[in-house]
Amino acid sequence: MKTMNVSIIGFGVVGQGVARAIQRSNDYFKKNGVDLKVVAIVDLWGSLIDESGLDLKNVLIQAKQKKLKGENRNSLEVICEVDHDCVVEVTPSNIKTGGVGLEHMIKALENKRHLVTSNKGPLALEYKKLVDLAKKNDVEFKYEATVGGAMPIINFAKNCLAGNEILSIRGIFNGTCNYILTRMAEDGLPYDNVITEAQELGLAETDPTYDVDGIDTAAKLVILANSIFDMDAVYNDASVTGIRDITVESLKLAHGEGYVVKLIGEVKEGVLEVAPRLVPKGHPLALGGTLNAASIQTDLAGEITVTGKGAGSIEAASAIISDLAEISKKTDL
Repeated sequence: MKTMNVSIIGFGVVGQGVARAIQRSNDYFKKNGVDLKVVAIVDLWGSLIDESGLDLKNVLIQAKQKKLKGENRNSLEVICEVDHDCVVEVTPSNIKTGGVGLEHMIKALENKRHLVTSNKGPLALEYKKLVDLAKKNDVEFKYEATVGGAMPIINFAKNCLAGNEILSIRGIFNGTCNYILTRMAEDGLPYDNVITEAQELGLAETDPTYDVDGIDTAAKLVILANSIFDMDAVYNDASVTGIRDITVESLKLAHGEGYVVKLIGEVKEGVLEVAPRLVPKGHPLALGGTLNAASIQTDLAGEITVTGKGAGSIEAASAIISDLAEISKKTDL
């Protein structure tokens, strides 16, 4: 049995979800000949390190009780100095500069660590640099969790639709916006009321700008453009319009004409756009609530739509576990 030693950089909601998912998937990995161990966890409180494998059950209990304390080694020191195979980078996203997440990713790849991430900011800004670094250092770079959470789209398009030409991808890539538009349309509630409700439910941040102004969706589109269409795009290449100006009256008008309004992201040759769009009732993209959906147009298979939960710690962790499994199959650890 081969051993796969992993570090988790960032231990907030997503990082803890990854730890729980690793616990749950332990039998799967062992059945496939892999002993998956978390040897380091880093967050603002410090770093936990045990090269024989951390006790995740105990770590998660302490995290819930807010009692975690660790060594003073910072994230970059852990990435460089602790002997491990793969870095799971799940720090908060920064779409303006890439933030510390970009530093983590570069350092991991330079130190020949495989890299799995849910952090979309660095990829929306420096995708090509990161891919080139991974190739130069002969390591795997996986990022399924950056687009659509648990909804499989990147690996689905690359693997399940191999041999097809992907002509376009359009869809709903932000569950918060979908929730807001659904509540406004179905219950006649004004935008400001629904935003407050979404914040109280934990579906929207205190500052919902990234979601409602389309920034989050645009970052995801850039990742799709680069990973599936080889566009070499950056965030500023996208045309972005959010949902702040959508009114209850406009939604009612659309409903009367047989449509719903959704924040749609679309990528195809020459197009990288996020904007509210009319979607016919009954169309696969006319779904409500917090769900995400992507319609993939291909030359051979026609149009295929995938739907799933686009947010949540365990949902993002599902995609990260899938990426770890792929790395364990492809490499001699």
